[in-house]
Amino acid sequence: MRNNLLRAHVALFIVALIYGGNYSVAKVVLDDDYLHPMAFISLRVLAGSLAFSLLHGWWVKQRVYREDIGRLLLCGLFGVALNQSLFFIGLDYTTPINASLIMTMTPVLVLIASALLLNESIHWKKVAGIIFGMAGAVILVMYGKKFAFNKYGWLGDLLVLINASSYGLYLVLVKPLLKRYHPLTVVKWVFLIGSIGVLPFGIPQLKQTAWQTFTLHVWLAIAYVLCCTTVLAYLLNVWAMRSVTPTVVGIYVYLQPVLATAIALMLGKDLLAWPKVVAGILIFLGVWLVSMPTPTQQPLTWTGLALYKKLKRKK
Repeated sequence: MRNNLLRAHVALFIVALIYGGNYSVAKVVLDDDYLHPMAFISLRVLAGSLAFSLLHGWWVKQRVYREDIGRLLLCGLFGVALNQSLFFIGLDYTTPINASLIMTMTPVLVLIASALLLNESIHWKKVAGIIFGMAGAVILVMYGKKFAFNKYGWLGDLLVLINASSYGLYLVLVKPLLKRYHPLTVVKWVFLIGSIGVLPFGIPQLKQTAWQTFTLHVWLAIAYVLCCTTVLAYLLNVWAMRSVTPTVVGIYVYLQPVLATAIALMLGKDLLAWPKVVAGILIFLGVWLVSMPTPTQQPLTWTGLALYKKLKRKK
């Protein structure tokens, strides 16, 4: 059991590391307008659908039950279609600093959704961990920058918030499926279903792409996003979730800016300062608190169902 938990945390750390590197790598493609955001998202969805379908057909060959199709449809909608599309669209209207701060709401949303939908206990350690993690993420993201509003910024902020909510819901909705199916079965159908909501908007952008202008550097950046950020990250996430709760998966979102900063420092694109060190310590402390096993019977432990039963007894 402990070995499975350790492997799950290693997998989640790798995912955070992949996403941390993705900020620097994806900018190579998007900043110079080699690919339109929706074209890039379509490539990710196509790569994921193809890779997971081939791996599933070769390795697992597992069918899904009819009663789980509805949940798979929701996972495809929230985990791929809305999650991947709305962030880039929202980023066109708001600023990266606003988007980064709004994304810190993801673990909070996961914790609330887990309590309501999965009856997961909300222990004081998890609450404290999320507070520490959010504080660290805010310090890291805000250092030397300002939260800003513009004429259409509210629309971008709203879209990014919906994106964060979508990812949080996806983590909670997919958990029961991972108890019944192999991770490859789940992620294959999540991508195939999600592609239905993405490709109609992305294919026209793909057709307008000037592929002949791509350099080797650009192709390598695209390969990283497709192979690592898409295929490997999604697969490791669902695999890890078989051993840990959605809340633990969600808290690793806070590690992404830390690792992105570390990568930028190694590449000489950023400078180390004490607020970044403090932020990193707070985030690691938050991840540790949320990851700690909690007792099943504790005065400070409660769930949505337990609270409901308690109020009912009082009546």
